[in-house]
Amino acid sequence: MRTPTTTGAGDNTTRDAVDQKVPLPRCAALGLQHVLVMYAGTVAVPLIVGGALGLSKADIAFLINADLLAAGIATLIQALGIRGFGIRMPVMMGVTFASVGPMIAIGLDPSLNIQAIYGATIAAGIFGIVAAPMMGRLLGVFPPLVTGTVITLIGVSLMGVAINWAAGGQPSSTRMVEGVSHAIANPDYGDPAKLAIAALVLAVVLLITRYGRGLWANIAVLLGIIAGVVVSLALGRMNFDGIQDVGWLAVTTPFHFGMPRFEFPAIASMCIVMMITLVESTGMFLALGEITGRRMTPDLLTRGLRADGLGTVIGGIFNTFPYTSFSQNVGLVTVTGVRSRYVAAMGGVFLILLALFPKIAHVVASVPSFVLGGAGVVMFGMVAATGVRILGSIDYAKNKHALYVIAISIGLGLIPTLSPTFFQHLPSWTHPITHSGIVLGTCSAVILNLFYHGVLSKEHSFALAASTSHATE
Repeated sequence: MRTPTTTGAGDNTTRDAVDQKVPLPRCAALGLQHVLVMYAGTVAVPLIVGGALGLSKADIAFLINADLLAAGIATLIQALGIRGFGIRMPVMMGVTFASVGPMIAIGLDPSLNIQAIYGATIAAGIFGIVAAPMMGRLLGVFPPLVTGTVITLIGVSLMGVAINWAAGGQPSSTRMVEGVSHAIANPDYGDPAKLAIAALVLAVVLLITRYGRGLWANIAVLLGIIAGVVVSLALGRMNFDGIQDVGWLAVTTPFHFGMPRFEFPAIASMCIVMMITLVESTGMFLALGEITGRRMTPDLLTRGLRADGLGTVIGGIFNTFPYTSFSQNVGLVTVTGVRSRYVAAMGGVFLILLALFPKIAHVVASVPSFVLGGAGVVMFGMVAATGVRILGSIDYAKNKHALYVIAISIGLGLIPTLSPTFFQHLPSWTHPITHSGIVLGTCSAVILNLFYHGVLSKEHSFALAASTSHATE
């Protein structure tokens, strides 16, 4: 499968591919595929935060429904666009994991509470909207050397997620005993049956991408997941327990937990999270630009980042959290080759429907993580391969310092993945930065590139991007 290359803004093929309106049945299948890929990550944050804050089962269920609704609305804004907001590319939106630590800290602070979380989230979203144009103007510091490094790092970092999915979760979990955190090993991690089902999903995806045509090839990941679900059900590895206790209809109301409180310490910590989100989203948008062939411009990047901020404001109003573009779905665009933004918009519609009809959401939530693992290996590996393709076009003979930028940035970016406790003794306010390999690697690549090569103008950066693309065709 040939990955689309970057072309000029005036390329009609690129414009048609991203803006193409896909027939409804095909669009629905492709949109559902996007939702299945991102669902586990979407509901993980409300589960983690709700559990840490000691919320009731009913309140956690409300958080999940609200999260799905806000994610769906944010996705529609990002994919379809409204005046000044939305990158109008195939982007799926979900809660950023960078917000988990700060939100739990705010919620557990005796002088604050959950209402302060939502006040800080709304304020951080407004801050993101205001800061977006500034980030858009920094596009000139992302030449192909930096872009390729960041995209490679995104794919490599996500591979750990796919591996844990395939093995059935995390190798260990933490449990509080008398106020002390203890690691508890997961005895089912790496269960051969789970690994076999993950391998089956991977095999189905590969066979369909090799021999399938048309729609079948486009929904290879969805068909692989369906095959994994069928086998899991047959082996008793998947069930729908508890679905009878879930209602048919759920209505998400704004300010369910009370009116938001705007406290400066909470707002300051969430604004830091917002800046991290903007950096991560910039990397995702650059990756998506390379994959879809739509050249990124300062205006386009600003619109996308503004939508992150607006999605976060919506999240605060509907009792959820900060939103960002989901990298899982960037990988899916690479695998399927379908670049239509209307497919992502259909995924947003499905998220809203899942929020309104909890029984359907329960069925989707029942898909085991090891089923997703086989598909994840393909999707995340394709993201890394896109970065390698960009880096492979650089003339290292003329750019003798490029290898230093790549080596150090990827090395620093892999620290949180390979050694999660590496920065554990640093102040807690640094954790949103030090616990995100993408942020560490991106900052390193930008700074080192500036150190060795200085500042590139936007025009020069675009010219380099175009020449890089043509070199790979």
